[in-house]
Amino acid sequence: MSASEIEPFHAIAISRLAHQMKAQGRSIIHMEFGQPSTGAPAAAIATAHHVLDTDGMGYWESPLLKAAIARRYADLDGVEVDPERVILTCGASPALVLALASNFQPGDRVALARPGYVAYRNTLKALNLVPVEIGCGAESRFQLTAAHLGALDPAPAGVIIASPANPTGTIIPAAELEAIAGVCHERGIRVVSDEIYHGLSYGELARSMLAFEPEALIVNSFSKYFSMAAWRLGWVVVPTEQVQRARAFMGNLFLTPPSLSQHAGLVAMDCLDELEGHVAVYRANRALLLDALPALGLASIAPPDGAFYIYADIGHLTDDSLAFCEALLRDTGVATAPGVDFDPVDGRRFIRFSFAVSTLEVEEALRRIIPWFAARAAA
Repeated sequence: MSASEIEPFHAIAISRLAHQMKAQGRSIIHMEFGQPSTGAPAAAIATAHHVLDTDGMGYWESPLLKAAIARRYADLDGVEVDPERVILTCGASPALVLALASNFQPGDRVALARPGYVAYRNTLKALNLVPVEIGCGAESRFQLTAAHLGALDPAPAGVIIASPANPTGTIIPAAELEAIAGVCHERGIRVVSDEIYHGLSYGELARSMLAFEPEALIVNSFSKYFSMAAWRLGWVVVPTEQVQRARAFMGNLFLTPPSLSQHAGLVAMDCLDELEGHVAVYRANRALLLDALPALGLASIAPPDGAFYIYADIGHLTDDSLAFCEALLRDTGVATAPGVDFDPVDGRRFIRFSFAVSTLEVEEALRRIIPWFAARAAA
């Protein structure tokens, strides 16, 4: 595998077209990216203003922020994490690079679910690792299972799991996480768990893999639940014996995350009332979309347990999800993500809606797209 084989992120092209249309005066509703439409918590922004006025800043890793992140695992999952195991990064993407680069050798095989986040596959390729994509459909709730991993021959060196997942929003139940941890321990499979959507659940809470596999590498960030995508702040939790190696990789590849973001992120962790208000909006938006799916003719969707996505089968309307999303955007001004980004095999017949926008925007989007879908179905 080589970096030349990295495929484009098609949702970026859709977004670029959406911004061009907006510059021409069109009304656009952005449902193509998984980013909150809200900003950072008010207290975090106020802190950032103060820091800008009083602190020259520099390369820095906040011990208070590391300790606060460690406490979060204790509070939510009952897992004790030494703050020194928390490596602060410039978002979840560098955290993923750090986890993979410091734990695997070129040519190692790493399993992952298909559909899955486009950057998993492409980051593996860029690092000269071999993605082993496992087709996961409705029968497994679009998620990897212990049975999937147990059936791989030979066993891969690693696996990337995500719960809640992108693009589906599905959550792996605790019992299945425990079973996955058991299979991985038996077969020597290193677990990388992307937990960036933790905090965004609408029923059963997502559990950290640390509760079942203490040696797992945990990737997370402030971009989703904390509504701080533009601040580029994340972290990876590594096993104790890997701390120095991970620090060496982080220092050479990325130095440190922005000091300003670390100050703001620490304050954001205490803004739970405001952040839970965002989750309430997402929950309402999810309900609106689920109620509207019959009117859209979308009968088959992945169970949206968490995150802020609807991943729907549009195979009765098209076998070219990219062209479909472009036509939907041009005709209605509603930008969505083509399934082919997340699944190069079956994604041509899927579309992803992000409902991390305002409820008014969801309502307006539905007014626009319901008749559009109806016309397509009747054609």
